[in-house]
Amino acid sequence: MSAEIGPFDRFAGRFGLGGGYGLLALDLLALAWVIGESFLPQGPALRLVDFGFGLVLGAELVLRLAASPRPWREATHPAGIADIIAVLAFLLAPFAPGWGFLRSLRTLRLLRSARLVAQLRRDLPLFRANPEAPIAAADLLVFIAVMTGIVHATQYARNPEIANWADALYFTVAALTTTGFGDITLDGTWGRLLTVIIMLCGVTLFLRLAQALFRPLKVRFRCPSCGLGRHDTDAVHCKACGIQLNIPDDEN
Repeated sequence: MSAEIGPFDRFAGRFGLGGGYGLLALDLLALAWVIGESFLPQGPALRLVDFGFGLVLGAELVLRLAASPRPWREATHPAGIADIIAVLAFLLAPFAPGWGFLRSLRTLRLLRSARLVAQLRRDLPLFRANPEAPIAAADLLVFIAVMTGIVHATQYARNPEIANWADALYFTVAALTTTGFGDITLDGTWGRLLTVIIMLCGVTLFLRLAQALFRPLKVRFRCPSCGLGRHDTDAVHCKACGIQLNIPDDEN
């Protein structure tokens, strides 16, 4: 992950949102609402809350773009497009409830802020010791959240086995781990294709997380001679070129 401070980070600092923690809390709150809403009786009150979330998230998006020196580039970035789609999904929920799964795209921003990652490294020793593991775990959780939203939105009205978000989550995790209990299945060609996508992508993300958890810990420090960016935690010399390193101690 790049350490460059981007528009998201400048926005967080300019508007005093805890260097990213405030926006992270907002994203998690929106995700919690998407999950909790599936257990509640559908009605105008829920759509009103959706619309309110859309207004808040839309205002945050506008302010973030205003804080960017290149708002058009920020808006057309994949993460920016996902943000726009998520905001529209919240705002249009009263008129297009079938597209509600797009609200889960908001989670794609989790741990994608350089400012937030820097804060986590400073505040949490475990994150500082192995930052790749929590980022890989966040990517897996985001994938699960998005795919669960898609399964719920495409199946709840026609598949009696998927009545709420928990049923969709159960199927997604069973498919993602390739366990395939078989008590819940998706009908039709598109349902089978969606299951295959969950399996293939899930295995890839699981392998990435396992690699981050079990490979030897490395520290990030660019060698001034050859540019090698990862070294053993107790490295004195660069393995590539042999030059003596002066890796700073994070504890100091």
